Amino acid sequence: MTSYNELAEVYEWLISDAKLAPAEFVASFDDVVSLLPPNADVLDCSCGTGQLAVGLAGLGLQVVATDASEAMVRRTAELAEEFGASVRTVRADWQELPDHFDDGTFDMVFCVGNSLHHAVGTSGRVAALESMSRLLRTGGRLVLTSRTWELVRARGSRLDISDHLVRRNGRDAVVIYRWEIASQWEEEHHIEIAIAQVDATGPVLVRSELLSCWPYRYDDLTTELHQVGLLPERSTYNPEAENYMVVASKV
Repeated sequence: MTSYNELAEVYEWLISDAKLAPAEFVASFDDVVSLLPPNADVLDCSCGTGQLAVGLAGLGLQVVATDASEAMVRRTAELAEEFGASVRTVRADWQELPDHFDDGTFDMVFCVGNSLHHAVGTSGRVAALESMSRLLRTGGRLVLTSRTWELVRARGSRLDISDHLVRRNGRDAVVIYRWEIASQWEEEHHIEIAIAQVDATGPVLVRSELLSCWPYRYDDLTTELHQVGLLPERSTYNPEAENYMVVASKV
């Protein structure tokens, strides 16, 4: 699994201004959160630095947050403490989830932030989806967001340097993505992400991490959801858009 241990310390530079505050982050999912019963049990899987988990807890939901990165789990716990939110945090990757939770524990599972592509190949992705499906109650929903990998691959290997500074915690930084696109879909791809913090007095502090990923087509994802007992009921997929969301229910 990709670690995110270096990027965890500067991950807020990768979150848009509109989603940096927990309440604003969860508000972007209002249409699916509104489907939940009061006091619902919710899992934020691949929770990152915890904005969504803390936002969900702020709505009075019973929230568990998991991530494969120990550093991300720590940052989520810190954010929950800062906001006085009740969030249980667990370090676990997708395939470890059934070791920590009984089948049918949750009313909704979130897997957002373009995380699923870190599952290793088709078999790893299906195993991850199977684990999340097992944890859902019948009629519960998986909420998943993804890059549009058809677009990413069409652009090929490249270097993307942000054309503006991002300010967080009183510091400015430039965000850089380096894409290594393999020749075949099923091959391992790489994204190197660098956060270059610029000090007004001159020094530049760079944190970076090389991440492995295995992309997938939208049609393959929908097939795999069916395979693990999840029925896609809504989708924002647009082949021209950078990202999309899929909501699938447990049958």
